[in-house]
Amino acid sequence: MISLTWLYVPGDRPRIVTKALACGADVVVIDLEDAVAPDRKDYARAATAELLSEAQPVPVHVRVNAVGTPLAAADLKTVASLPGLSGLRLPKVTSARQVVQVAESTAADAAPPLYALLETALGIEHAHAVARAHPSLRGIALGEADLKADLGVRADSGLDWSRSRVVVAARAAGLPPPSQSVHPDTRDLDGLAASCAHGRALGFLGRAAIHPRQLPVIERAYLPTQEEIEKAETIVKAAATNRGAQALPDGTFIDAAVVTAANRTLSLAHRH
Repeated sequence: MISLTWLYVPGDRPRIVTKALACGADVVVIDLEDAVAPDRKDYARAATAELLSEAQPVPVHVRVNAVGTPLAAADLKTVASLPGLSGLRLPKVTSARQVVQVAESTAADAAPPLYALLETALGIEHAHAVARAHPSLRGIALGEADLKADLGVRADSGLDWSRSRVVVAARAAGLPPPSQSVHPDTRDLDGLAASCAHGRALGFLGRAAIHPRQLPVIERAYLPTQEEIEKAETIVKAAATNRGAQALPDGTFIDAAVVTAANRTLSLAHRH
């Protein structure tokens, strides 16, 4: 299934995590990093390990602490081999070597799927190298709050170059389109929808969320409209009849690239 929503929940609040599993998110991300106070790290890790000691009804990822720190080492040692874990999200990645180190350190546990978060200028500069660092890496994404602070960016548009860089890096490395970073205002649903539309135009697919109310907005923004579905069906049907380049009655030119995009639209429409 193509995932469109990733719901972050703090690891030191196990009851909230349990509720999140039933919220309809495609993936639940248990956060052991920024959402957990320093004096709650050990408790968050232990609570997460208890939850993931058995399979879960939806995929569960864990965002560990910054790679290379003692906290991250403890996180990886504790959760990497648990049966309820579907992926590890690595924050503040700045080099391919960091990804390789995590993959190698968890190799005995069959190296769970890894996802690198690029949250600094250096991470963006190394985006393609990170994206192709190791076969266990299944995706990259931005951490926009930290990146915005690192760059000193004031306007949201100031992140567009970095966003496009990550989209291109993912594609160049053969990875899926990255998901958007979180929209921090959980009550600004109109702003979230507009931001998702902008992200979709840039090439992102889906988005991280920090509240369940954001999930349906994200899904609506990223699923194709009925008009887009009908257009894609027309293109695929025409291509099946005539494999060469052609024009539809409405003037739309069809070639291999257009057919590929149409098939992608239909796959997303029927993702379940």
